[in-house]
Amino acid sequence: MVHMDAKAGMPHFFPALITVGVVAVILFAARAIAIHVEQRTISATAPEAFSLKNQGLAFQRAAAHASDVLPLYGSSELLGQIPERGGNFFRAAPTGFQLSPVGKAGATSMIMLQKIGALGSDLRGKKLAISLSPIWFVVPATSPYWYEGNFSLLAASKLAFGDVLDFELKRTIAARMVQFPSTLEKDPLLEFALKRLASGGRLDQIAFCIVWPLGKIQNAVLDLQDHFAALSYILRETKSVPARRPRMLDWPRLIAKAGELGQANKDDNKKDKASRSEGQMVAGPRDEWFREHVNGAREWGDLELLLRTLAEVHAQPLLLSMPLDSRYYDEVGVSRLARVVYYEKLRALARQYNVTLADFAEHEEDAAFLYHRGPQPEGAPSAHLAAKGWMFYNRALDDFFHGRIPSN
Repeated sequence: MVHMDAKAGMPHFFPALITVGVVAVILFAARAIAIHVEQRTISATAPEAFSLKNQGLAFQRAAAHASDVLPLYGSSELLGQIPERGGNFFRAAPTGFQLSPVGKAGATSMIMLQKIGALGSDLRGKKLAISLSPIWFVVPATSPYWYEGNFSLLAASKLAFGDVLDFELKRTIAARMVQFPSTLEKDPLLEFALKRLASGGRLDQIAFCIVWPLGKIQNAVLDLQDHFAALSYILRETKSVPARRPRMLDWPRLIAKAGELGQANKDDNKKDKASRSEGQMVAGPRDEWFREHVNGAREWGDLELLLRTLAEVHAQPLLLSMPLDSRYYDEVGVSRLARVVYYEKLRALARQYNVTLADFAEHEEDAAFLYHRGPQPEGAPSAHLAAKGWMFYNRALDDFFHGRIPSN
């Protein structure tokens, strides 16, 4: 009787198996089509900064595979529509490449490293640039608001259940990620895996290995969703591919012209610049406060994790840093003598990991390099690149892409 029941159930099993196989083939084919479309339209999507590109991986992966696209990871400085902004300036590939900005306000090193770790082997041998904001290294720790607003479940899951990073690095990263528990509440599997990774005990490692196949399945589902969302975006939003207009760039002229746009700001600061410069190498009343904040900032550890991640995926990075806002720090009593500590620490890390760095420290006193938006709640300045600052960034990016030493 049992034998006959088993036989009766067999006819239902094979149709179900065939159905699953057909669905899998359809999904695989649809994914392949989406990837093909992403790569074909990369010239149209690369220069743009938009939410799906920032939160997903499909557009970032397409940029990683394009030989004439340079990814640029950063924060709110990447946004805005001024013509000199990197994505706009290189839109028509004047020197043979486009820039692909990825980031939004509050995207610090921890967010960037998750994206880069998630892309993994897609970045092997790929040149990319990282834009750093000095404010991250003055506040004591990353704001949960910044982190939560940039957190990508796909990137975090890909990093956790990926196989590119070594276990020790992944464990250290996981220990930082679990310090932002609200980002993990909607995904118990990822939360469980990261806590097991962060603990590092033998039983925890075994538990992580047990759930690892489930993580791979989750990654496959999230990956499909990402590609379908990317395909939908391309069909709905993408405009025509910009025409390429190669030309020789006269960088000194372009920088001078961009500087003229900040002439009003420069004139406003001309009078007090002289008085500030007289005492800039004399100790200020808040020098010790500044040194303590910079030396104790949690962001240095996160930046080191980012550099370790870049090394393990075998990417070729360029670090860019906006200069400190001398106007603000002079006014609050932090001398240039104290501000040097930021550049010294940044240069030491770049040397340690053999990474190219352009920190633009000599432009601290150039009033046309940055524009000011007023202090943020933490009391630190909120300055962004002005037209002239962006033109210096663009020259450094162009040098780096073409194998030249980036100019400050």
